[in-house]
Amino acid sequence: MSKSNNVYKDAYNRCLRLLDETRSLPSEPELGALLGVSRTTVRSILARMEETGLIAWNKRAKTVLRDPHPDDFFPEEETDTLAEIIERSFMRRLLAGGAEAGMQINELELAREIGVGTTSVREFLIRFSRFGLIEKRRNSHWVLKGFTRAFALELTEIREIFELRSAAAFTALPRDSPVWGDLDRLEEEHRALAREIATRFNEFSELDERFHRLIHRASHNRFIVDFYDVIAMIFHYHYQWNKAQERERNEVAIGEHLFYIEALKSRDLGKVDAACRKHLKSARQTLLTSIPESRQPQKS
Repeated sequence: MSKSNNVYKDAYNRCLRLLDETRSLPSEPELGALLGVSRTTVRSILARMEETGLIAWNKRAKTVLRDPHPDDFFPEEETDTLAEIIERSFMRRLLAGGAEAGMQINELELAREIGVGTTSVREFLIRFSRFGLIEKRRNSHWVLKGFTRAFALELTEIREIFELRSAAAFTALPRDSPVWGDLDRLEEEHRALAREIATRFNEFSELDERFHRLIHRASHNRFIVDFYDVIAMIFHYHYQWNKAQERERNEVAIGEHLFYIEALKSRDLGKVDAACRKHLKSARQTLLTSIPESRQPQKS
């Protein structure tokens, strides 16, 4: 699925929910600002709504004709949130440019490339800048300050604090919590990937991201979840800086994840703590070795 399709489907579903709250939709610029997407995407949304009989669209007038039905929505598994779409596009751009210190990032170009509003991109970059990895410059420009070994060490330290706390909270969730079903599905995905690791090893990064996000959301701590979004993003993409032994690394990590999942299901805090620490130690080493030599501290 293309990035533009992800943006469109997510925005379309969100626009459908607006129909429950109003009998007419606002202007295209207002709707674009509300949904955080471009006017081109807004027009595509309105055209589909008119085609399916949801609205009557006559120039500026957009009258709601009926409430949306469940089958009007795109399936949730086909959509990503706007934040996830911007995040992935941003990291792909960094990686395409080598993620070198001094690299320029233009929020207008990034917004145009993704098909979203500049406000959404700017909000993401401001949030990301709190970690000191990028810095705002004039005229909608940002500059990458560089991913160094010192930055990586600080990042892993915070990640370990957050994840140990979140993993402990995960074990305390009630048996009827939907997260246990999510964990079962992730376990099966890990086993399926392990069986086909020779040809699918490069799919692990996305699975890794979803697994760790599930654990951290169990903390029900908005600060942990918010900060972890950026931490996870960097860990999710770090392997692309150095693809040496990628298959072997991912195969080991899958085994550690399965051990970790088994510990979580046992609800034994001792086992969970041990599995979590073992995996995070490996992740720390993998991150450090992925940093190009040009960003390692120089020996005197």
